[in-house]
Amino acid sequence: MKDLNFQKLLKNNHSWIQEKLKNYPDYFEKLSRPQSPRFLMIGCSDSRVPITSLVKAEPGEIFIHRNIANQVNLNDINLLSVLEYSVEHLYIKHIVVIGHYNCGGIAAAVDGVNQGLIENWVSPVNELYFKHIDELSLIKEKNKMCDRLSEINVIEQAHNIIKTPVLQRAFKSGNFPKIHAWIFDIYTGKLIQQNINEEELIEKGLLPDSYFKFNNSKN
Repeated sequence: MKDLNFQKLLKNNHSWIQEKLKNYPDYFEKLSRPQSPRFLMIGCSDSRVPITSLVKAEPGEIFIHRNIANQVNLNDINLLSVLEYSVEHLYIKHIVVIGHYNCGGIAAAVDGVNQGLIENWVSPVNELYFKHIDELSLIKEKNKMCDRLSEINVIEQAHNIIKTPVLQRAFKSGNFPKIHAWIFDIYTGKLIQQNINEEELIEKGLLPDSYFKFNNSKN
């Protein structure tokens, strides 16, 4: 990977502007118009996970929130504000929680860290680790065990999205986004969809009976 310095970043910005204007003279005029993305993606802050690049998205197509280990904390005012704005003002059609393999936040939750804020932030992942210890302890290779925990974590965070008052209001209104959980396989570049068990969530009353009537072809 290139070792970019500060001045190089500014030069790259200038080159990017020139490339855009060469191919699309009205690019920035269009970009300055009000945004209308169809997707909210909640990902990890890891610099190796370039969310828009992974799906070849342009600016304005994806609303994004990122934090360490892609957590959905029901007390996180920052995330809840993003969620409320995207659902109730931007009318997002899909919400995707994106975790990834070889995640430092996941490893920190398993190994423990001595830094207070980080330790506190990843403590829900540590709880997930012990909740699923019977399954995880059967995986002898540490990195593969952590990768499996990343999968468990991203599903859990998708469930947390569904539990928020914002989404519960949307379900009652009948105008709601579809929820997804993905893993970015950092070893291959692939995005892997995880099963969030919608049928079980419907039975528990967390998802409305009409959830599967959502027409993906139009969204």
